[in-house]
Amino acid sequence: MIGSRIKQGRLAAGLSMRDLADAVGLSAMAISKYEHDQIRPSSEALLRLGKALGVRTEYFFRQSSVELTEVDFRKHSKLSSQDEAKALEDVREKLERWIELESVIPASWPQAFVLPQGLPEQVDSYEVVEVMALKLREAWQLGSGPIRNLVDKMEEEGIKVILTPHDGGKKFDGLVAKANGHTVIVVGQDWPGDRQRFTLAHELGHLVLHGRLASDMDEERACNRFAGAFIVPKDEVIRQLGASRSWLEPRELYLLKHEWGLSMNGWIYRALDLGILNRSAARRLWDFFAQQSDGVTTWRECEPGDAYIQECPRRFAQLVYRALAEDLIGESKAAELIGISLVDLRARRRMDAVDANSCH
Repeated sequence: MIGSRIKQGRLAAGLSMRDLADAVGLSAMAISKYEHDQIRPSSEALLRLGKALGVRTEYFFRQSSVELTEVDFRKHSKLSSQDEAKALEDVREKLERWIELESVIPASWPQAFVLPQGLPEQVDSYEVVEVMALKLREAWQLGSGPIRNLVDKMEEEGIKVILTPHDGGKKFDGLVAKANGHTVIVVGQDWPGDRQRFTLAHELGHLVLHGRLASDMDEERACNRFAGAFIVPKDEVIRQLGASRSWLEPRELYLLKHEWGLSMNGWIYRALDLGILNRSAARRLWDFFAQQSDGVTTWRECEPGDAYIQECPRRFAQLVYRALAEDLIGESKAAELIGISLVDLRARRRMDAVDANSCH
């Protein structure tokens, strides 16, 4: 069992056997024997392995295991198979913590994800996709305004959101999967917040539209339309931009991006989808963005100005602290589950450092 944990931790950290061996001062042969359970690492070796992999030693003895099913990477993803493996192992490890936490807390604390009743059974046009997005907003009681924290809302509705650092140099486009009865959406940890939000909404679109699309509709395009409509509903786009435009000011798009959490390019697509811009006008805007540069990247590659703030999952840490407060777990288990040292956990309990944007 310890061997498989070492291998999983190594893959999740994106390390080869040689990399891990160099980090802990052992041979690659020793790492191989550990992973195949041919020899058992000493306590000292486990401490060094834990430090190299960024985990506490309790990790190596964790009994819970995760089987990812229905894994759906984007169909046009450029992520290599090696980077896919890194991301999946990282997801498994984080989900194991969820499952271990849920084994000791009341069943009423977490909520299972279910689609609301009353969604159209057949989606035969992109206009119906807009309706689907609006109906889900209504079911989740989001109103028509900006969604201030999409991660928090998705976790409240029973979707486990995982942020991974393994995005293959930002080639990873997100994924949705099932794991031990849980619904999981994975996005990049280091992406700008607007990309995180659009990807979350896109993957949510896969969950909502699965099995409903007409055969002549492109699923990725439909999920993109769903994502845009979920983040900014049709009526709000028209209210913000008007019914017909021939040009959108970049500063206007920048301000809308920071109000709604949809990228500047995303607003252009929404205007095109809803007929506010015709294709010629949208093309002029995209050409303009492609011509503007900071000397390194164009506006199409990296939008100007401040990035939209990143979001992060908080529900897991909240439940860990709740379980700690109600004496369901001890400090050592809480630190292990959150993935921090006991010293750091105690400092956070004392509120020595308070960061409103911290996931922990």
